[in-house]
Amino acid sequence: MSTVKPALSETQLAAFRETLADGAIDHDGLAAEYDVDEDTYHIETPDQQTSVGADELNTVDAEQAAYITNWYFYTQEVGSEVTQAFCQWLELADEHPVGDRYTALESGVDREWGQLSITATVAADGTRHYEVRHVDDSDAEASSLTTHTDPFDARDIGTLDPDGRYRPLRTAPSLDSGWIFPDLSANEVYEAVEAFYPATVVNWHREQRGELDIDHWRDEQDRQSGIYNLITVLPDEAVDWAAAACCDDSQCLKRREWELSEDEPLDAEGGDGVFPCREPCSMVVAAGREWAKLEREDTQTYEFELTPSEKEQLEAIIDVVADDETDEIREADVKNGANRYRVRYLREKRVDDHGNLSGTPTHPEDDGGSVEDHDDHD
Repeated sequence: MSTVKPALSETQLAAFRETLADGAIDHDGLAAEYDVDEDTYHIETPDQQTSVGADELNTVDAEQAAYITNWYFYTQEVGSEVTQAFCQWLELADEHPVGDRYTALESGVDREWGQLSITATVAADGTRHYEVRHVDDSDAEASSLTTHTDPFDARDIGTLDPDGRYRPLRTAPSLDSGWIFPDLSANEVYEAVEAFYPATVVNWHREQRGELDIDHWRDEQDRQSGIYNLITVLPDEAVDWAAAACCDDSQCLKRREWELSEDEPLDAEGGDGVFPCREPCSMVVAAGREWAKLEREDTQTYEFELTPSEKEQLEAIIDVVADDETDEIREADVKNGANRYRVRYLREKRVDDHGNLSGTPTHPEDDGGSVEDHDDHD
């Protein structure tokens, strides 16, 4: 328990009296009631029971004062039930009683939400304050970061990735760094987090209450019409490949909860994110449409002239591109199969003027030409 006694303000005491005049309080380890006949307040916290008169409420000890300020903060200052639950999660309320939380909050409690690092602290009157920054800036001096005070600035911050490219998927692990929200209120931290990652707190809260409504892949298929109706013919095994490709932690910070159907689980891992994904997103659906077209093609057998090292090089290129690691390969590292110069050398050696690997056309009945020469009429 903190050695610093929380300061009970007249506003807090007035709210405490008014609430007890209407009925008992039972909140987060605090139980209190007002005995009108004796004009006495009975207050019980985990380690103490006290009965005091109206004029003695401000004399309760540090533990009970902390529980009263905690009650006031969460019931009088924090807005919605969702915001309350989120702020309690931020300070590990499910794991520690109020006294221990206040001790930890004095120096700051750190939690991560996607690529956000959120630090909660407590003031003498029990009010919480929240700092939000990028996880990559956890150890950076605040003065070296761009300061923001409006929680809705998070929308603009999250629009572009570190290379200045538009981020169509807000939960992709590509959030830019270099900024800080140094002092947000409870309601503001909720607004900022939802601006960075829309609906993630809401869906997390629904999941905590057992109320998360999940739309599985087959539900998504049933809803599609027009050009996206094509996903209805995507083979079930290809849905698994799609989930593995798109819903991995390296691609999306949500934890996938949707499956092929309620009774048909996918083999692909769902990820370890804090917040759930309740349905296939628009990017998965759009990609699924393209893959459905590709899966309708018949397989063909091709014969390529490659050395063993060249075969391994093609496999290395696939891995590097799939894992988005091309920027990590140095120009001088020609031993790496995905090195730019080594790939260009392979192209010079094995790709003909029509773009065919080892001079083998995609459509053998043609005189040559690449697959791009054959229009897709779907």
